[in-house]
Amino acid sequence: MSDNPLDQARGREDEWLVVRCQLGERPAFDDLITRWHPPLWKYARRLTGSDDAASDAVQEVWLRVLRGINRLREASRFRPWLFGIARRVLMDRLRAQYAAPVVAEIDEEAIGSIELVDPAADDLDLLNEELERLSAIERDVLTLFYLQELSLAEIADVMSVPIGTVKSRLFRARNLLKREMDARRKHL
Repeated sequence: MSDNPLDQARGREDEWLVVRCQLGERPAFDDLITRWHPPLWKYARRLTGSDDAASDAVQEVWLRVLRGINRLREASRFRPWLFGIARRVLMDRLRAQYAAPVVAEIDEEAIGSIELVDPAADDLDLLNEELERLSAIERDVLTLFYLQELSLAEIADVMSVPIGTVKSRLFRARNLLKREMDARRKHL
């Protein structure tokens, strides 16, 4: 957990909510959903690239959380446990998506009207575009670290890999993203 007193207080609140959920208090589960649904949805949206797919995935995550919260032995580990469930749900969905046959719909009229990227595009737009182009592994580690603010140890728990692997994936993802953004800026 972070040394930040605010993060520590939030962690204790999460622990308390988890214990209350384990005791069968329905309002506590509603509070967990209220608290964690937006970050989960953003994480899912970032990995799926679709609002609908993110909403479906997050719904499945909450079902798994509801079914499994009584098996969570360390309430203080709720955050990495939650994002671990989310990651497994998303990876299962991505595997199924990649296994499905690709059906390409081509709008012949739109082919001639493809617009180039506006050279005045904001860096944030460029960052989002390039992040979407990364593979799921790179996008996942960057999202967990920078947007969900999980520690390296928490990401290692979520991904079920050693911390060294998280560090190398994060290093590779940062460099790849930077290289792609620099290349796009040169062409703008």
